[in-house]
Amino acid sequence: MTRRVAVTGLGAVSPLGMGVAQNLTALHAGQVGLAPLTLVPAGQVKTHLAGEVKGYAPEAHFEPRQISTLDRSSQFALLAAREAVTGAGDVLAGIAPERAGAIFGAAVGCETLEEGYRRIFVDGARPHPFTVPRVMPSSAASQISMAHHIFGPSFSTASACSSASHAIGLAFHMVRSGLLDVAVTGGCEAPITLGMVKSWEALRVLSGDTCRPFSKDRSGLVLGEGAGALVLEDMERARARGAPILGEIIGFGMSADGADLTAPDARSAARAISAALADAGLDAGAVDYVSAHGTGTVLNDRTETAALRSVLGDRLARVPVSSIKSMTGHCLGASGALGAIATLLAMAHGFLPPTMNFREADPECDLDCVPNVARAAMPDVALVNAFAFGGLNAVLALRAAR
Repeated sequence: MTRRVAVTGLGAVSPLGMGVAQNLTALHAGQVGLAPLTLVPAGQVKTHLAGEVKGYAPEAHFEPRQISTLDRSSQFALLAAREAVTGAGDVLAGIAPERAGAIFGAAVGCETLEEGYRRIFVDGARPHPFTVPRVMPSSAASQISMAHHIFGPSFSTASACSSASHAIGLAFHMVRSGLLDVAVTGGCEAPITLGMVKSWEALRVLSGDTCRPFSKDRSGLVLGEGAGALVLEDMERARARGAPILGEIIGFGMSADGADLTAPDARSAARAISAALADAGLDAGAVDYVSAHGTGTVLNDRTETAALRSVLGDRLARVPVSSIKSMTGHCLGASGALGAIATLLAMAHGFLPPTMNFREADPECDLDCVPNVARAAMPDVALVNAFAFGGLNAVLALRAAR
């Protein structure tokens, strides 16, 4: 069985705002969500900039007892999933609960880990009794399945910055093949804690000023946090029940570099891109837009450009390629989901998200990166790239709902 897979619900929590509407407005306006770091006490880290979810208060969204069972990352996941499921209408009505699944990218429970270590090593106390279920990588998938009474296949995918894209891609294949009728999928991350920021500083990949992907003077990535969720379902069922069709997932490709822990490989990234196109039954000439992984590090942006050039050839000069990480920062396990959501919104509303903070063209990144201002356009087919540490690559192919 091969079915078309519709996207009927979206949910977003990001440095650009709470909810899809705020994210859409910010993406169209080129609003940069990076701001002075507040979640880590001043003076304890060198980093001064982050993509935080501004003004977030758990008490505004969850009961105190529920908060005690949730890491910050899972809170974001639940909020995004709640918005996506609500937006999809009665998506879970009329199907057996085991025909729905929750496939979500794994997140490191950074807030919970930090709290636990502080209790043990500083306070000499016991960790919180819910430390284990809060910190487990599958926490978000479990919480989503419980919140929405989903009884079918539910699990987490763990591939660092590709986690959300792997989750979405697997959910897509499960719906397309008939294993599921509905899937709630995406990813989340909340990495802005003292220990995690200092750990990223030790890697020497954080920017000292801001995230400026593909710009010749780019200086690294900026950490972000958030969550993105999508509801996927069988296209025929979605149309029959009058659901909003927000777009379509048409292909998914994966690859592994098998080479280096931190240095990306252009040939492997190109294999994932080509695999996504092949899975969609398309050739490179069909691509109208690429949502880049685009972290803002010298090596990533150069490698991604080379990968795209090897697949798209001379046509790359005519295909816009932009990175929303210039606005959100790198939201790690949430980034693939937020990139997919931004792309679906852009296709539906007739624009291309800009690459903000761009200042100077780099000959090794000879792309049309939609610099600094959103552009009116009606892309029909788009790719969303995610390339993770450890060489784990995932690429989604999307089609606009027309």
